[in-house]
Amino acid sequence: MRPGAWIENRAALTHRQWSPATMAALHVAREAVADAGWTADELRDAALVLGTSRGNAAGWLGPWPGRRPFRLMAASNTIHSEAASAISIEFQITGPNHVLASGCAAGLDAIGIAMMLVRCGIAPRALVVAVDLPLVPLLLDNYAASGILAPDLEADPYRPGTAGFIPAEGAAAMAIEAHSGNHPRLIHYGCNSDACDPVGIPKDGGRTPTLFKQAADLLLQPVAVCPHATGTAVQAQADPALLARAFPDHRPSLHLLKPFTGHTIGASGLLESVILARFLRDGLLPPNLPSLHAPPGFVLPDQSLAAAGPVAKLSHGMGGHNALLVLSPP
Repeated sequence: MRPGAWIENRAALTHRQWSPATMAALHVAREAVADAGWTADELRDAALVLGTSRGNAAGWLGPWPGRRPFRLMAASNTIHSEAASAISIEFQITGPNHVLASGCAAGLDAIGIAMMLVRCGIAPRALVVAVDLPLVPLLLDNYAASGILAPDLEADPYRPGTAGFIPAEGAAAMAIEAHSGNHPRLIHYGCNSDACDPVGIPKDGGRTPTLFKQAADLLLQPVAVCPHATGTAVQAQADPALLARAFPDHRPSLHLLKPFTGHTIGASGLLESVILARFLRDGLLPPNLPSLHAPPGFVLPDQSLAAAGPVAKLSHGMGGHNALLVLSPP
């Protein structure tokens, strides 16, 4: 199963009165479809899976000055599925259509559901999209009140004293097909829950190591891991613990992408998977920013490495939801 992918940080204007989040989703969907080279006939029976944390909420809660206005509180603008509806209309996609809102894991879960739809033969191909635009005062105030917003702009998720994440806006899309070729492959998806806390994961990493055990039972031992690595205090403690439990002997290299992108909430899992897939297309692993703190026993290479095996991407959603995607170079 191979992905074709594209990411974008801004929305293209369109004549329709879609919300800013929907316009961003439409734009990256167009780019992913173009990158995959899908025809209208191929799109017709495709599956469409969209991941988001809050859908269009940012637009009608309090849009930033200068952002393109839209009809606040119009019926379609107030539901999470508007972006999926817009994409299906734009491309005349008439296959399965799903919207996932599993918090910060929504984008990664969207890939997993799309993979299952294709593998089960429900759809011959799938378009996966994720979007979140959280930079509005009300949401930022809520993050700050919850104690999970970074007090500064130093993006070093495992440094001592780290206390919050740096929010960002983003959209990403991935086109998934069953046939192989000279493309990165999506080879495994798994998820579970900790049933522990409404805003974090257990300090010992909860049930996330079980996801790695399930992958290892399929002979999928990752040589590299892209952890969630938000920078919150609980994540800074949980990630090293779960990684040490999951890899007591073999220690994969770690590749942190949020120091580059910020935390795009529900879009983050797909956004970071797209970045990984693009590096894997060239047989590489992405570098880390220099001088980041590494969890004990692990390394954060600041140069691109050759991708010598499977790569794991982790996402965690509020409420204790854990998701794992394993990708492979061509």
